[in-house]
Amino acid sequence: MLRRLVAGLAAIVLVAEAAVLVLVHVVLGKTTENQAMSIAGSDPELMSKATYGLGAGMGAFLLLCAAFTAVAAVRDRAPARFARIVLIAAAVTHGVLGILTVVLVGWAAFTTMMLILCLLVLTLTLYEPERPEAALPGELKPTSP
Repeated sequence: MLRRLVAGLAAIVLVAEAAVLVLVHVVLGKTTENQAMSIAGSDPELMSKATYGLGAGMGAFLLLCAAFTAVAAVRDRAPARFARIVLIAAAVTHGVLGILTVVLVGWAAFTTMMLILCLLVLTLTLYEPERPEAALPGELKPTSP
């Protein structure tokens, strides 16, 4: 029961984080697009498009992670190998971003990042990876050639 709750909560939080990050990148892209100056010779239009692209990429990645955690919650099984790799990458990213946010943004942002990191790590550790079943006593195990 706890595993499903944690995985479901992680999915909801990741969807909310994706929405917030996309909104922040849209605002930053609009602001960059409306400026009339260049920063060290950079093109404002190119910078705004890059900001939109980065926001879309981050949002898609977080939605993918949310889908993997939602599937784990619904099936009540451990995420598959590819899903585990993606969720581990998301956990590492949240850890690194948590370190940066405490310095750049503040403790509230750090706490939020660590909450999401904890949900991801709990989702990964509460579900045991699926292992092949051992043979029952008296049964022969198949041998590989």
